[in-house]
This record gives sequence, C-alpha cells and structure tokens, in this order.
Amino acid sequence: MAFTAKDVMALRERTGAGVMDCKKALTDADGDMSKAADLLRERGIAKAEKKASRIAAEGIVACHIEGNVGVMIELNCESDFVAKGPLFSQIAHEIAKVIMKANPASVEELLPCTIVDEGNECTVEEYLKAKIAVIGEKIAVRRFERYVSKGFLESYIHLGGKIGVLLDMAGEATEAAKEVAHDVTLQIAFTKPAYLTKEEVSEETLAREKEVLKQQAMNEGKPEAIAEKMVLGRIKKYYEENCLVEQPFIKDDSKKIAELLKGANTSINKFAFYVMGEGLEKKSEDLSEEVAKQVAAMKN
Repeated sequence: MAFTAKDVMALRERTGAGVMDCKKALTDADGDMSKAADLLRERGIAKAEKKASRIAAEGIVACHIEGNVGVMIELNCESDFVAKGPLFSQIAHEIAKVIMKANPASVEELLPCTIVDEGNECTVEEYLKAKIAVIGEKIAVRRFERYVSKGFLESYIHLGGKIGVLLDMAGEATEAAKEVAHDVTLQIAFTKPAYLTKEEVSEETLAREKEVLKQQAMNEGKPEAIAEKMVLGRIKKYYEENCLVEQPFIKDDSKKIAELLKGANTSINKFAFYVMGEGLEKKSEDLSEEVAKQVAAMKN
C-alpha cells in the first residue's frame, strides 16, 4: 500500500516520532497507519529501555486537585530543558490523575495502573516508555502523596516546579480560611518545617537535640547545670524552626501560625512538602567524556 507525505506527517502528529522514523515505519508496515503506529511504539519502547540506566535528577513537582482529593507528584527527567516543557508538565498531571483515581500505595503499584493515552488504554509503565521515546530522555516517577480531605485542600508550586506544597485543611473553606491556607503554603515553602506540631517530634529526636544543645552551651564555657537550663530556652527555638504551628508568620512575625489559624477558625490536618531532586545525584561528565561516548556509540 502506497503512502504520501501527508501520511508521514499525520503519523508524526499522532505519535510524536521523527519524520524519518515515521517514513520507515510506514514503509515497513506497507502504508498501514495503525500498524506503523504500533511499530513506532515497539521501537520507542526499545529505545526507552536503553535509557533506563541514565540518571534522571531534573524534573518538576506538580499538584493536581479535584474536589476534596489532591495529589502531589515528583516526576524526574535528565535535563532542565525538558523539565520546563509543556509536554513534561502534561505528563505529570496525567499521571497525577491516575493516582487520584487508582490510589496506588507506591510507585511500584502505580506502574501497572491503567492510563489513557490519545484515546488508547495502556499501563502507566507503557505510557512512560512511549513518552521517553518522544522526549528522548529517561522519565521516572520518584514519589507522590495523595490526600483525601474532610475539609479542603490548598497547594503551592514555587519556581516552576522546584518546590511543592500540598496542604490538608480542617473546617469550612471560607474566604478567610482559604486566604490563611494560601499563606501557610507560602510559609512551608519558605521555612521548610519538618513537623506540623511539636508533639510530632519523637522522644529520640528531642533527646538527641537536647544533648547537642547542652554540649554547645558547655563548649561556650557554661557549667553543666547552667547548660541544662539553657537547653530549655534553646529547645523552644528548635520548635519554632522545625514545627509549623510554632513558627512566627513570615508576613508578620508578631504572630505565630497557630494564632493565624485560630483567627480564621481553621486548622491543619497535615501537609506534604517536596523539593525537586532532593537527595538525588546529578550526572557529572565533562565535555571530552561526553564527546568520546558519542564517537564510540557511532562506531558501534
């Protein structure tokens, strides 16, 4: 079956593959558009597998909220250029919708979940491999949070996806409560608290912190008895730095977050805070190494 340049462009638009790849697929499929699309998918998956060993340390944090259900996801890729593209953001939101509906307990449980890609059903794993073939970089879901709120949800994305906050609020979503919720998401992004309340700090963590503070005071020349008393004052500072409701409000440090919430007749159930790429190693190669690798690949 013969095919035209229009067929090539139609296949390219349908699959996102390159012109030459589309032309070869149509040739191999004897002009059958559906078969050619399948061939590109198969070849795309093969290409995606070769990228599996690459380091995906760039990416974005994205939030998706529908009603009382919210999802925050970190999706990684290899370059900041890809991370800033609209397609990558769309991928993150489409996968977030799957998490919202399927409620997987982990990334491993997410991968076999069903997703619709251009009208066709496939697994999330297959979807990612198809997108890897289009984008040309490894893409990986690193982590996610899914909240179902009995009150209302608020989210905040900072620096184009470098920082994300998902906040579960208690009570009615009044204008005052929503305004406070938004301010609290900014507070979390700025101060990076580890806990919601001081009661969440474990005894082990608290004991370790007190020992460190006591030793600091003794290193300043204070007697042990005095150092122990100083710890009580310094542990308050620790709570203010690490526990959200104990923190001074960044817009008005005469108020604590607890006071801000009380004034709006609302409270916080829980929050999630992501910093994109936190703890991931980034690929480090000098130009000569990269060129050498490309030359070697061309010879093979």
